[in-house]
Amino acid sequence: MTHWWSRVRPDNFTLALLCTVLLASFLPMQGAAAMVLDDVTDVAIAALFFLHGARLPRESIVAGLLHWRLHLTILACTFVLFPLLGLAFKPLQGWLLTPELYIGVLFLCTLPSTVQSSIAFTSMAGGNVPAAVVSASLSSILGVFLTPLLLALLAGTSGGMHNPGQAIVSIMLQLLVPFVAGHLLRPWIAGWVQRQRALLRYTDQATILLVVYSAFGEAVNEGLWSKTPLLSLLGVALVAAVLLGVAMPLITLLARRMGFNRADEITIVFCGSKKSLATGVPIAKVLFAGGSLGAIVLPVMIYHQIQLIVCAVIAKRYARTQDR
Repeated sequence: MTHWWSRVRPDNFTLALLCTVLLASFLPMQGAAAMVLDDVTDVAIAALFFLHGARLPRESIVAGLLHWRLHLTILACTFVLFPLLGLAFKPLQGWLLTPELYIGVLFLCTLPSTVQSSIAFTSMAGGNVPAAVVSASLSSILGVFLTPLLLALLAGTSGGMHNPGQAIVSIMLQLLVPFVAGHLLRPWIAGWVQRQRALLRYTDQATILLVVYSAFGEAVNEGLWSKTPLLSLLGVALVAAVLLGVAMPLITLLARRMGFNRADEITIVFCGSKKSLATGVPIAKVLFAGGSLGAIVLPVMIYHQIQLIVCAVIAKRYARTQDR
């Protein structure tokens, strides 16, 4: 029984996410306290991306840029294949997905790749780790520009987002500028960042939980749960599972048809199929306002958990075939 539960039990961060959503559902911040929390969240997000910039080695950027064909393939999967798959779910809008949840699905499909987990799974499976570092980091940086533009293209005025040009400027100021500042200061702070690696991992997660609590609290105040039918909640979980179930085989097939070796195929599969919760929630906070924010980030949160479970299984399978 214990062995069975250890295999299906969600990881600690996912449990923390669920607890945060429950807390925001029953005890959301209101009034002046919510405004203060919003300001604290903005500062925490800026600090998060400052540390991301400080962690990225310059040598990895230079070495990885030489493998341009692999990086273009991953970026095409992230910012071309996924948005097209997102459009395929449009017929579900209105009867299985509420309009806000469908915008959330489109938003999920336009997000950049994750950084930490893409690298971790690539390493576990025996893939090209330096290329994964560069591709995932490059994807996150380009996502600052491409996510709002793609979402504006896919959703149009029905998305409820701010002006894309203004959104890009806001995202640059809140995410990209701290990231670049952290990277420029890396020669002086890299040692400290490396020594505090374990602690900073928890600060990353705490920042995401803070943003989720703020977003869901605001959404609950606007009537998120009363306006979202149970069928739509089940529908968005089904859509997230189908999305990953279709994308990963297509990406694997693409990598093999293009003649990439095994290590590069692994990198393409994991970097090309992942979507970043750590980048997505802060971007959503800038792009959207009001009660729709909680519903829009819900598909990202569900997809995040599904991709961790599926990628862990696939990474172990790659590792076993390598051993044989």
